[in-house]
Amino acid sequence: MPEPADRPLRILVSNDDGIHAPGLKVLIGIAKALSSDVWVVAPETEQSGASHSLTLTSPLRVRKVAPKRFAVTGTPTDCVMMAIDRLVKGRKPDLVLSGVNRGANIGEDVTYSGTVAAAMEGTLLGVPSIAMSQVMGFDRDKPVQWDCAATHGPAVVRRLVEAGWPRDVLVNVNFPPVAADRVTGIKVCHQGRRGAGNLAVEERMDARGNPYFWLGYRRSPEPPEVDSDIEAVYGGAIAVTALHLDLTHYDTQASLRQAFARPLAGD
Repeated sequence: MPEPADRPLRILVSNDDGIHAPGLKVLIGIAKALSSDVWVVAPETEQSGASHSLTLTSPLRVRKVAPKRFAVTGTPTDCVMMAIDRLVKGRKPDLVLSGVNRGANIGEDVTYSGTVAAAMEGTLLGVPSIAMSQVMGFDRDKPVQWDCAATHGPAVVRRLVEAGWPRDVLVNVNFPPVAADRVTGIKVCHQGRRGAGNLAVEERMDARGNPYFWLGYRRSPEPPEVDSDIEAVYGGAIAVTALHLDLTHYDTQASLRQAFARPLAGD
């Protein structure tokens, strides 16, 4: 993806892990491998699980960290909105990259993910957007395999930009929890399902004997769906999934039209 002589590709980088996250540093490196015009607008603090939320009841504050680099006291969605509306000067970005998230955004994760939400907001604002995550293995004592995303990220983004995708679609990329030289390939796959009871609620006691609760994930005992993002990453492959902003289920729409075809009076 060579840069035009008169106008390099303008890339906006954001995330949900915060302005100091190691994955953001990895993503900046990926972006700079593709363009000299890279802007960074990320949350001041971690916003994991923020999904596509907006800050509506308190003001947003922006801190300039460095040239073309800002921290926002808000959600990933706030960051992308602020970047495109206020902070990125001259013209809006040609591409939004969100991540690299510390941990998977596969299966049901995409509905909770602030990483995916930043890419979703970029898509809504008319900018092609990609969410990127580095999956962690089940052994949390092992270091995150950031080299996997760092090594393969530029080529994946380059191939996606060359291929293109519709305006109401964002692309979700998950890198497997393996070293860069152990990746088994790239799979274009669908969003999977981990099965019921994926989220766990753990009750604990504080120092004063008062209960509190901690949300987390539990490992699903069910095998992953064939050709899903879950199967791909735990098989050592990079998972690429196209996500559609239109959440309408058209088959159900058709049956509901039949159900409401007759007048309600007399039911």
